[in-house]
Amino acid sequence: MKKLKFDKTVNAEFSKILRIRVNDHFKKNNKNIYGNGNMVFKTIVMLSVFLIPIIIICTGIVASPYLLFALYVTSGLGMAGVGMGVMHDAIHGSYSKNPTVNKYLGYTMNLIGANANVWKVQHNVLHHTYTNIEHADDDINAPFFLRFSPNAKLYWIHRFQYLYIWFFYGLSTISWITTKDFVRVNRYKEMGFFKKGIEFKKEILKILGWKIFYYSYALVIPLLMVPLPTYIIILAFLSMHFVTGICISAVFQTAHIVSDASFPQPDSEGQMEGNWTVHQLATTSNYAPKSRFFSWLIGGLNFQVEHHLFPNISHIHYRELSGIVSKTAEEFNVPYFVKATFLGALRDHVYMLRQLGRA
Repeated sequence: MKKLKFDKTVNAEFSKILRIRVNDHFKKNNKNIYGNGNMVFKTIVMLSVFLIPIIIICTGIVASPYLLFALYVTSGLGMAGVGMGVMHDAIHGSYSKNPTVNKYLGYTMNLIGANANVWKVQHNVLHHTYTNIEHADDDINAPFFLRFSPNAKLYWIHRFQYLYIWFFYGLSTISWITTKDFVRVNRYKEMGFFKKGIEFKKEILKILGWKIFYYSYALVIPLLMVPLPTYIIILAFLSMHFVTGICISAVFQTAHIVSDASFPQPDSEGQMEGNWTVHQLATTSNYAPKSRFFSWLIGGLNFQVEHHLFPNISHIHYRELSGIVSKTAEEFNVPYFVKATFLGALRDHVYMLRQLGRA
């Protein structure tokens, strides 16, 4: 991938004023940028929703397939909550000012079957730096049967992607915890994010070890303990991941693969047209800004604009920051996209998928 560069001179005053105002907000209100007691409470809730159903399943006392499915699906909702509301802040370093706390809470990513180190490269570096840029943002680098960017190659099958994509969204986390981390860590090694040789082999062993641990408690022990047919247990396990995949995909994709968002490309020298701050505003959209409970459930990710501008700030502050960002963007005539509801954002996402499938 060619090294991309943003033009710091374009809209430099907007970027400067915005950061000054955000910093002043925390100083005037005597707050720090990290999480607080609400984050601790959320962590306990989400981990409990994820782990308690699994623990019940592992005891072997579940004899009803309906109860088994209910427990696995509940755990899937908890898994999505851990991913969006706990590990996300921790891996960004915004959960706590203590790096050790962030490190170990970041391991909740490993606990749910994925890998924190691979995610840091995919999400923190590639997605946050190069949002919606073809071949650079790994979130829009999809298999040939999915088209997330107007700059990607068009195939005839894409005209139907708005219909079948939900099936693949549902499979996304089972693919993630099974093969995707290994594929990506190898690619990131070639890109220079992981050292080659013995250190890389150790990284592969760590990834493998965590995945064995996850599959052991989430599937193998239930297969040994639950007095139900094997196929029922496997289907229930897959249903957990299908729920998680749908939840996470719907939340993240409706922020970038929408009709308002742009998909800018660099010139032949790798130069982007504008600066990084405005690029984030042009490629990202908020939704459901008034829904406090929904925002709590999804880790504040309905405020994706604020998250992309200030990933080092905990999501509990995004609602307050949104007023500052939107006002400043309006003053400088910079785009600030927001959908009133999550359903509206989903509808627009489907519309965008249809458009991407046609032209």
